[in-house]
Amino acid sequence: MTTPEQPSEPDREPRPAPSQDRPSAEPQYADRAYRSPLGIAGGVFLLLLACLFAGDAVLRGEGRTPWLALAGLLLAVPLIVAFTIRPVVYANADRLRVRNPFRTITLPWSAVADVRAGYSSEVFTQEGAKYQLWAVPVSLRKRKKAARLGARAAGEAAGSFDSAGRAAPTDRAIAELREMAEAGTGRPGAQGGPEVRWAYEILAPAVAGAVLLVILKATG
Repeated sequence: MTTPEQPSEPDREPRPAPSQDRPSAEPQYADRAYRSPLGIAGGVFLLLLACLFAGDAVLRGEGRTPWLALAGLLLAVPLIVAFTIRPVVYANADRLRVRNPFRTITLPWSAVADVRAGYSSEVFTQEGAKYQLWAVPVSLRKRKKAARLGARAAGEAAGSFDSAGRAAPTDRAIAELREMAEAGTGRPGAQGGPEVRWAYEILAPAVAGAVLLVILKATG
């Protein structure tokens, strides 16, 4: 009885050699997102409240009241979304994208001069322009609490950090963004100038609601 002939070693397909160019499990250019959970929660609450009051006025109101309620809702909803839910900061190896209430600012790292947090979080460009980071609000109370914890830690200087490396959330976010700016400023994909886009999806309905309110008030 004969056994099937096995292919010799040269006939087998060579296995590709491991390469460092293969993508890792985590995408190299995945964005880090910085938001304010408290702001989002507050925005959702305000939206529910606005819809509740407007719905009650539409269902039970008389005369022009339902129209005034709808116009007010058309004005209020975009503004609530703009200042609470919309703000976010995206950062990856090549650029920083800041989504503020009414504008979106895209900054390649080569265009960023500094990222700071004083009484508010701000990014400065090489040309001297300044943009506020609405999604990274400064909490002086949390900063003082982190400083007290740092002062108690043995062997650590008093400041925003304690022995476990903890910091006020804003300071930690700003430190990460500053590190990414320093690491990415020389990358080929991080070259270019700032780009600013207005949030017409927020401005258009808010302006429409305001105009409708003015017309209803003027003709009432």
